Amino acid sequence: MPTAKAAPGKTLLNGPDHTLILIDYQSQMAFATKSIDIVELRNNAALISKAAAEFKVPTILTTVAEKSFSGPMFTEVTGPFPGQKTIDRTTMNTWEDENVIKEVNRIGKSRIVFGGLWTSVCIVGPALSALDQGCEVYVITDACGDVSTEAHERAVQRMIQAGARPMTSVQYLLELQRDWARGATYNQTVATAVQHGGGYGLGLIYAKTMFDGAEGH
Repeated sequence: MPTAKAAPGKTLLNGPDHTLILIDYQSQMAFATKSIDIVELRNNAALISKAAAEFKVPTILTTVAEKSFSGPMFTEVTGPFPGQKTIDRTTMNTWEDENVIKEVNRIGKSRIVFGGLWTSVCIVGPALSALDQGCEVYVITDACGDVSTEAHERAVQRMIQAGARPMTSVQYLLELQRDWARGATYNQTVATAVQHGGGYGLGLIYAKTMFDGAEGH
């Protein structure tokens, strides 16, 4: 048996070790999204955006045909990154856009995390392309949506078969925090979970209100 060590696994995410790419969180794509309730989707997108900003994750925001067809990116996504410009594309596959790839290369992370609309087009395309080029790929599946549950599930399955690692939005936040003794990010992590973490967030409110409870104390 190998000797166990109190150390994180190599595939766990840390703030500085990956690039987050948020793709096409725009009204035109949202109108036809049926695999997840749009309120839940927007909440999850806000959660991962705040988590990325909190943990200083290099983040790329990209849209398709923003001015001519699809509309602006959700403010829940852009809000945590004040002043950051979105990269607008004509390509359905983000990984085929030269401006996006210039930014990916400038940041220089081989580990890429994706979220966006639609799963079967806007996420599958860059995920498979990045995998082909030797990147590690993660997909935040509950921050993605598609025109049907079938379309979303088949897209996720296809990416997993190619080597992508699925995760959820709350998992992303808590994986970045990972230790409640990390005081520098503790308060903001809890605040983000309270606002966007659903039942988990309510549990945090209850524990704090009733018992003045807190993780790590």
